[in-house]
Amino acid sequence: MANSFISCYVHVVFSTYRRQPSIEESWRERLWAYIGGVLESANMVPICVGGTEDHCHALIAIPGTLALSHAVQLLKGGSSHWIRQNIPSAEGFAWQEGYGAFSVSPNARNTVIAYIRGQEEHHKLRSFQDEYLRPLVDSGVEFDERYVWG
Repeated sequence: MANSFISCYVHVVFSTYRRQPSIEESWRERLWAYIGGVLESANMVPICVGGTEDHCHALIAIPGTLALSHAVQLLKGGSSHWIRQNIPSAEGFAWQEGYGAFSVSPNARNTVIAYIRGQEEHHKLRSFQDEYLRPLVDSGVEFDERYVWG
């Protein structure tokens, strides 16, 4: 085949350090927009970015030339640097060390987008910990819960 054709949609989820409620509502939307810019500058497509005070979701399309781990490193590193440089009240901000990444079929994109956009309402009923474990179980990812939360 003369060309490469890639369809790689990934739902990435990661938390603030120790799940502290550090992402203030007053600058949250600016952060999501900045993350979109970080993704675009690395030739990824930010389909939807959102979350709450203690975690972030990003549905992204990753090019075949970029490893997932490097994509997440760019996303988390760039955004934490921006927060520390631009949000005086967030001195010492950090993301957790790990992340979850789940493949998304093109048919499920709209469901994931709605899920990310509904985070504020969703978390009135369910904790981040419960939310995070469900896709691990549903995806068949093997894990030991003692090591999930750091």
